[in-house]
Amino acid sequence: MKRGFIYLLLVGVAISLSSCNGKKRNPSIVFMPDMYYPVAYDPYMEADFEYWPERNGEKSNVPLFGEHRQMTALWPAEGSVERTDEQMILPWELKNTLEDYNKSKEITTSPLDPANRKKDLERGEKLYGQTCAVCHGEGGDGQGNIVKSKAYSGVPTYAERDITVGSVYHVIMYGKNAMGPYSPQLTPVDRWRVAEYVMNLRAKNLQSAGVPAAAGSPATTTAVDEPETTTDNTNQQ
Repeated sequence: MKRGFIYLLLVGVAISLSSCNGKKRNPSIVFMPDMYYPVAYDPYMEADFEYWPERNGEKSNVPLFGEHRQMTALWPAEGSVERTDEQMILPWELKNTLEDYNKSKEITTSPLDPANRKKDLERGEKLYGQTCAVCHGEGGDGQGNIVKSKAYSGVPTYAERDITVGSVYHVIMYGKNAMGPYSPQLTPVDRWRVAEYVMNLRAKNLQSAGVPAAAGSPATTTAVDEPETTTDNTNQQ
């Protein structure tokens, strides 16, 4: 018994010494090396196998990288929702508080390029029809299909509200009262387009009611009726 114990002890010491002899050995084959040697790819870096010890320096032949000139920055997956736009919009700094809502009323001009106003209003009209008209009505009179069905009531007309393009954006961003936020559905640029379209509807409603423009919100109460494109130049000035 004692002799067996000494034998096992000697074997253990021998194994320990052999494992610490400093001899360099080749690593064994690793199954799924990405799990052992992870790499945080940098955009536009060239993909290679540098992190695989047994394939050091070898270029990647992965078809996914090969289709994009070996760059690791890949195109979005098919069906991805685009979150960028042709116009750069700064983040909305105002918070979801009553104080900041009141501050938003001081914003009477959107940051959209005035040169694109016709295009922006067309886009705003389309998005308004998809997200807003069901409650607020196509003409901004508060008579959308939900209201007409008597499932919901109390939606005000835009003409009777003290609003600006900034406060409309704020409400789209955070929601207000019974209206929920629509920031998940609309990009920042599209929120401004809808806000501009809402103010355009309001201006038309005020004009139809014979209310002077001075009685509405400044700078954004002028209704825009875009003329139809024509090739007739007769009597043009």
